[in-house]
Amino acid sequence: MRVGIVDYRMGNLASVSKAIEKAGGTPLVSDQTGELSGSDLLVLPGVGNFSAGMDHLAELGLQDFIVDWAGSGRPLLGVCVGMQLFFEESDEGPAKGLGILKGRVEKFDESLKVPHMGWNTLQRRDDSRMFGEFDDRYFYFVHSYYCIPEDEQIVAARTDYSVEFASAVHQGSVYGVQFHPEKSSDDGLALYRRVLEEIR
Repeated sequence: MRVGIVDYRMGNLASVSKAIEKAGGTPLVSDQTGELSGSDLLVLPGVGNFSAGMDHLAELGLQDFIVDWAGSGRPLLGVCVGMQLFFEESDEGPAKGLGILKGRVEKFDESLKVPHMGWNTLQRRDDSRMFGEFDDRYFYFVHSYYCIPEDEQIVAARTDYSVEFASAVHQGSVYGVQFHPEKSSDDGLALYRRVLEEIR
């Protein structure tokens, strides 16, 4: 299965690519829409700032490509900041998000230690087919902002960090995870395998 990994100068691309390969996919890291368009699954990774990420996507001509990809019903996975970019706006800067999902991204309250960094569990939604097997499993998080979907029905799993936040979302062929599967040992690889199985 061909997995296109979007290179917009902000993802831990090598780690994601290696994890996808271990999970049974054939990764292609590229910033060229012509190359990425032949993928069976498109992955938008992400480390860093929301507004900077949107600026890079626009500069590389990738913003409309990703929106059109999602609109066509082809499988799309966002990881960490990649998931946040699916939403409409963020406290982290003035840039508008991709708007693939309705909602916004907010910063954790100042009373909490940020970033939220380290291992934490998922509490999956009862009817979540994708994340059902990962209930109470530990995944690795590094983030200071969290997503607030407008529609609660797209929340596939939640995580508790004094406030409960959406740690995984799913709407149609669009999937997003706030954590880093590529840094989450065997369970992270199992999740990537689950994504690949889901879209076969």
